[in-house]
Amino acid sequence: MLRRWVLAPRPWQLLSQCRQFSTTRIAWARTVNPSSSVTSTKWTPDSIRTGLIARKRGMTAIWDDHGARVPVTVLQLENCQVTKNIVHVRPDRTEYHAVQLGASDRPKKTTTHQMRGHFRKAHVKPKYIVKEFPITPDAHVPVGTTLSAIHFVPGQFVDVIANSIGKGFQGTMKRWNFKGLRASHGVSVSHRSAGATGQHQDPGRVWPGKKMAGRLGGERITVQNLPVVRVDTTLDLIFVKGAVPGVDDAHVLVRDAKKKMLCLANANQAKGLYESVLPKGVDDLPFPAGTKEMVQSLPPVIEAPSKRSSPFIPRE
Repeated sequence: MLRRWVLAPRPWQLLSQCRQFSTTRIAWARTVNPSSSVTSTKWTPDSIRTGLIARKRGMTAIWDDHGARVPVTVLQLENCQVTKNIVHVRPDRTEYHAVQLGASDRPKKTTTHQMRGHFRKAHVKPKYIVKEFPITPDAHVPVGTTLSAIHFVPGQFVDVIANSIGKGFQGTMKRWNFKGLRASHGVSVSHRSAGATGQHQDPGRVWPGKKMAGRLGGERITVQNLPVVRVDTTLDLIFVKGAVPGVDDAHVLVRDAKKKMLCLANANQAKGLYESVLPKGVDDLPFPAGTKEMVQSLPPVIEAPSKRSSPFIPRE
């Protein structure tokens, strides 16, 4: 009897197994049919949409209605499609929702067998890059949907994520903007040196995190609050004002700006400023995403409105 009692599962073990089984069933059911959790088809300040995977094509310049020159970065979509809807139940019983996207078609012979089956299940062509974007439960997109550049409305703000250009091993003046030593008197062949890095006998070492020479660049960088100036729905081009990290033809992740779009929208809604929930000139956002079907009823090129006042007129 003692041996049977030792080998028998404990009550708390049975309870944890039941919880794990229930969690797995819920996640599986919602992954198969994520539309069952969709409660709204219109964007709200509490909604978080999916982002896009684009390629950085380079920089150019455009001129607005006042004749002011605007430097822009051109981002192009390459058959960006939804490959999976993810619903995961965390140990604290909260849910994690995400949309997995794939972009840039690749040959089948260069794709692993595991990824071939993944893309075959989603009924899309093999992709070079696959990324997921966290969303709210009401922003799931059907698997196989092809997204368009109209997903971002001209006039709104976006965050762009990419790997910065690697610059190799650099000194402290270039890496950390150190002033350097004197260029004339009192210094011998050490003009760009970092100077002293240690202390006295106590502590007798260099503190961790000290700014010193090392490898510069090649890191994941997020550039925030870049305005969308123009959208070309025919070529799937997004013109973003300002610079974007990464080399030309590199993949970048584009999403709604967290600070100037999501946080500001929630704050203005809480204050009752419903006209300031979205930036000026933006009436609504495509929800849950901007697809190829929406492009048919829109003009090929959409531009953001210029500023009300001309930058060439002096202010009083």
